[in-house]
Amino acid sequence: MVEQVAIIGDGQMATVCGVMLADRGIHVRMWGQNPDHIAALKTTRENRRYLPGLRIPERVSFTADERAVFVAAELVINAVPCQYIRSVWQRLAPSFPGNIPVTSVSKGIENDTLLRPSQIIQSCVGPVPVAALSGPSIAAELAKCLPATVVAAASDMALARTVQEAFSSQWFRVYTNDDLLGVELAGATKNVIALAAGIVDGLRAGDNAKAALLSRGLVEITRLGAAMGARRETFAGLAGLGDLVTTCVSPMGRNRSAGQLIGQGMNVEEVVASTPSVIEGIPTTRSVFQLARRHGVEMPITEAVHAVLFEGKEVIATLSELMTRKLKSEDAGT
Repeated sequence: MVEQVAIIGDGQMATVCGVMLADRGIHVRMWGQNPDHIAALKTTRENRRYLPGLRIPERVSFTADERAVFVAAELVINAVPCQYIRSVWQRLAPSFPGNIPVTSVSKGIENDTLLRPSQIIQSCVGPVPVAALSGPSIAAELAKCLPATVVAAASDMALARTVQEAFSSQWFRVYTNDDLLGVELAGATKNVIALAAGIVDGLRAGDNAKAALLSRGLVEITRLGAAMGARRETFAGLAGLGDLVTTCVSPMGRNRSAGQLIGQGMNVEEVVASTPSVIEGIPTTRSVFQLARRHGVEMPITEAVHAVLFEGKEVIATLSELMTRKLKSEDAGT
């Protein structure tokens, strides 16, 4: 098992990953680009901004020096929100040794380039081995050591098993998967459906509507994944259906909560300003909408969310249009 891990990022998921790895006996060095926040973490041993109440073990050290973070590291964890990965890793690239595998816990699709987290990292530092750790994993629950199960995905199964071994514990079970494309797509697209689920909650449209949304949402994100070369069964697993359910029903899910505020009448700018956390589904909706067009895939729920977020469409009118689309036969595959 690895003994030294570097974590890039100092938010919720970075903090949880650091605590989990330290509890496994691994020494962790966490990097953040805000020296004041890093200094506060050193002093308080608590991430009061993003995850108050969770004590950070002494095995976790902190640095704002990109030259120091990679020293002795055998594995790097990328915990930077998707839209910030490029700027962060371009800054880190001159100091990155180039021979350390990276595991990303970020979920999203980069705007404009339409690249996944693993692809963004590789575009900055070269063809380094990259894995993704994804699944139903709300940080606040992980901080309480509540049971959770996720998947470590990589084209290199040896790397997937390394991540599996590093993170697995009595309460955190990790499976492996070689469909990196599917796992990353599932983690990104489920946030778009979660926004829609939140809008349904905000409208008080009921559980029947939400169940239908999740069912048809899974169909359309699977459809996109298949068109891009991912395996359909990946979307029925932890990174797909598992993460979709958690994100769409949990009151702690940022994307569902953001959608609920939009359904209640708040505009997108107000929603973004209401939380210090990144609502990854909002920019990802733009990217998934473009991917659907690029690959000729029908994604009516994604199109509806895009219309509400970026085209000024009224929520009620958009829901009505979804419900009155041309009648057709149900086919879970299409």
